[in-house]
Amino acid sequence: MKQGASGPVVQPRKHAAAAAFQFLSRFPVKMQLDFVPPLLRESVVYYPLVGAAIGLCVWLLGALSGQLLPAFPAAVLTLTLWVWLTGGLHLDGWMDTADGLLSYRSRERMLEIMKDSRVGAMGVIACVLLLMMKAALIADFIAGGSWVYGALLILPMIWSRWFMVYAMSAWPNARGDDGLAVLFKGLGERREVQRSRRAAILLTLIAGLVTLAVVWLFKPDTAIADAMVSGFGTLPWWLYPVSAVIVIPVACYYIGRFVASQISARLGGLTGDTYGAMNELLEAALLTVLSVLQGLFWL
Repeated sequence: MKQGASGPVVQPRKHAAAAAFQFLSRFPVKMQLDFVPPLLRESVVYYPLVGAAIGLCVWLLGALSGQLLPAFPAAVLTLTLWVWLTGGLHLDGWMDTADGLLSYRSRERMLEIMKDSRVGAMGVIACVLLLMMKAALIADFIAGGSWVYGALLILPMIWSRWFMVYAMSAWPNARGDDGLAVLFKGLGERREVQRSRRAAILLTLIAGLVTLAVVWLFKPDTAIADAMVSGFGTLPWWLYPVSAVIVIPVACYYIGRFVASQISARLGGLTGDTYGAMNELLEAALLTVLSVLQGLFWL
């Protein structure tokens, strides 16, 4: 960050937003950027927005492919787009983290294994199981036949990236002054970025309300809209999306804190790989929460 007469000069917002999209996705953002630590720190406020954009694309392809193909092939096609849009960035962190943590070696050896560019057996197994789980959950939504409610699949992608930002500021860097995580060092100390975190929370709340508004606007047919039958009797159709908008961020926070604390206890902090791993884990966990909610309300 450059220094001005009155202190540091903050990067333009469009540069920070572009950096977030270039760093986390394959969206064609045509802008030449120097990924210096100040710009990366300022870009984190836009991480949930990147998740929303990825989620929107995934939802649209799922809605279309679900009309043309059986549920599982449509889910695999949708998941392929999902992985491509992220460039496999978080999956790479998931596999490296699995290789390290599941080796049950010393802290130093686990960090060495995670830094190795080669993928081991544990990483491959973890990747296959994760993708199978995601594909099965997406297929469950497609088979449900109401891709209006599929709009809620945007929420896990928003909140999992929100938690990455939270984790960067809440836990120390396990590698000290080495690795990708060091680029975000000081995230929890700077007043400007503290404001950015508050803005990120506001952004995700707005995104949740927008998702709810989409469901409300394109509500399902009258028979479903009039009542959804569950074990508690007849419930209004809008209770499912309202519950999801409330439950997803709460589940994300508590699941994420538990996982991050366990990883930090073993590694002495978090790394760039573990940020990606937690994003992948939270996406799958929050998809599961949505599936459970869907089952409760559709019974």
